Amino acid sequence: MADYNKQLATGDWQNGLVNAVIDIPMGSTLKVEYDRERGLFVLDRVEPSIYPKPVNYGFIPGTLDEDNDELDILVYCREPIQTGIYLQAKVIGVFNFEDDGEMDYKIVAVVADDRDSGDSINSLDDLGKRWMEKIEQHFAHYKDLKKPGSTKVLGWGGIDEAKKVIKESIDRYNNTSK
Repeated sequence: MADYNKQLATGDWQNGLVNAVIDIPMGSTLKVEYDRERGLFVLDRVEPSIYPKPVNYGFIPGTLDEDNDELDILVYCREPIQTGIYLQAKVIGVFNFEDDGEMDYKIVAVVADDRDSGDSINSLDDLGKRWMEKIEQHFAHYKDLKKPGSTKVLGWGGIDEAKKVIKESIDRYNNTSK
């Protein structure tokens, strides 16, 4: 399997569209991560059954976050999206998060061509307060059984803030991969 970061484009992020690769389907407790050196998906661990992912979780190719991993993306869809699926997503915001003392941004998006509900979702407000509270609850506590207090929710940002994070992550990737 080839390195997604080298073969897949980041997308038209300036216009709010990014490409994403899914690591973990919504509802899964399997912590799967893409290993860019080996070019495949690896099962890192099995999370406790009380902490399934509340949203499809993946990464944006051609990016590096401050933690030196690909920039994470949370892709809202009413269906689980399987590991390894590549899709175009519409950016609607960013979830600001700290993990083990490092910034770990999570871009929030919807499937770009979701004719069931995604076409009507254009901002975090469209997902609703309850959805955002579930995301905060999950990420604030999913490591509690192993390492309590190692995660910290820092709030939400809109589309412009998300684009700034994406741009910085693309620049970091380009400067690192040279």
